[in-house]
Amino acid sequence: MLASATEIVCALGAGEMLVGRSHECDWPEWVRGLPKCSEPAFDVSGSSAATDAEVRRRMAAGEELYRVHGDLIRELRPDLMIAQSHCEVCAVTPDDLEKSGECLPMLALSAASVEGVLESIGQVASRIGLEERGREVVARERERLRVVAEKTAGLRRPTVVMLEWTEPLFAMGNWGPELVEIANGELQIGKKGEYSSTVAGELVAEADPEFLVVAPCGFDLARTMRELPVLESYAWWRGLRAVREGKVAFADGNRFFNRSGMTISQTAEIIAEILHGVTFGAAARGEHWLWIGDMT
Repeated sequence: MLASATEIVCALGAGEMLVGRSHECDWPEWVRGLPKCSEPAFDVSGSSAATDAEVRRRMAAGEELYRVHGDLIRELRPDLMIAQSHCEVCAVTPDDLEKSGECLPMLALSAASVEGVLESIGQVASRIGLEERGREVVARERERLRVVAEKTAGLRRPTVVMLEWTEPLFAMGNWGPELVEIANGELQIGKKGEYSSTVAGELVAEADPEFLVVAPCGFDLARTMRELPVLESYAWWRGLRAVREGKVAFADGNRFFNRSGMTISQTAEIIAEILHGVTFGAAARGEHWLWIGDMT
């Protein structure tokens, strides 16, 4: 019931164990063919402002954000449910499953840091009897992150702000700041290990970073690109150095920047490509992120 957990199971070589997925589980692509056991409780295709307002209204009223298809889950008869307990907004939680009447064995993941993400891999591996494979996957991810740090270590450290939502503005937290640090960037707003939080536009203007990365939670690259008019509506936008110099990157937040699973090392590589122009194999620009100038 968590996209990153689905990716972890597949990375462990245990994809055949999966019998169902959440509506957000979309990678590897073949998992889209699995029965979908949840859906948003409201229309999430509207503007970022409307989505934020509806989430806040529902939370204040105690209304659900997700619908869990309990009948389908019972029909699939899973031995284990994997959900997340880190954020009640971003994905289905154990509480959502309990409210739907599901009392199956459950693993609740909670990751707020790079180390927490790696620990999640080990937790999943342990629960499905693949501890050794889990250690191998974690070691591989650590090495990939080490290579990013090594390749960027001698380069000048530019300033950067990463936005996880556009209206209202949210500065990226959790593991995001650590990935910027690994890619040898100097994050101006946001703290590692803490939740992403709202931030005044004036603070972004005051920071005036060399680079700005826009990667809204749950938005793929195409949907992220639609946020440009929202950003352009802010009075301070055109005065930003990153805007004037064309160093604003729009990225696939859904698959990379907001997902606590197997893509964090690739996200660090993407950040390094944005900040320093270094690549790790094929360039990610054009597929996973774009400069603002690429969108005109």
